[in-house]
Amino acid sequence: MISSNDLKPGMTIQVDGNIYVVLEQSQNKTARSAMVVKAKVRNLRTGSNIELSFGGGDKIAPAHIDKKEMQYLYDTDDALVFMDNETYEQIEINKEALTWEMKFMKPNDNVNVTMFEGEFLGVILPDKVALQIVECEPAVKGDTATNATKNAKVETGLEIRVPLFIENEEMVMISTADGKYAGRA
Repeated sequence: MISSNDLKPGMTIQVDGNIYVVLEQSQNKTARSAMVVKAKVRNLRTGSNIELSFGGGDKIAPAHIDKKEMQYLYDTDDALVFMDNETYEQIEINKEALTWEMKFMKPNDNVNVTMFEGEFLGVILPDKVALQIVECEPAVKGDTATNATKNAKVETGLEIRVPLFIENEEMVMISTADGKYAGRA
């Protein structure tokens, strides 16, 4: 058990059957009342952010999250298929659970899959991924305003804004946090 006073960002806890990762933690102690620990947390099953309050010294159950490197193989009509790199066992994960992550994964990519007691929770993407431009608007001559950008589409189907000097078939780095252009690969 973890004391509520010891909560730190990045810790995973289990409260009322839900699994949370701590995003922020603050402690409030006044002369008249007992300490109150507030933690801003993200539900790992639903993705929603909430705030939980605990008394000072309350005991909280830790949640042990397993991370396993798996290879993304292909997608079926309603699921994505991943293979364990050690046992070659394949699992299917519902597409609805990975709508954001699908924009950054291409077949044969290695990703970290997170699980809690055999239940799939999500995919951990790297901070940036290299993807190839497959469709790009032509740059308009004389359109040189500050930070001028144009529309482009990458091999996974994600549409992004890129600087005017980027051309078709070029590799670019894209941030997985916000889906924006981060530089040439």
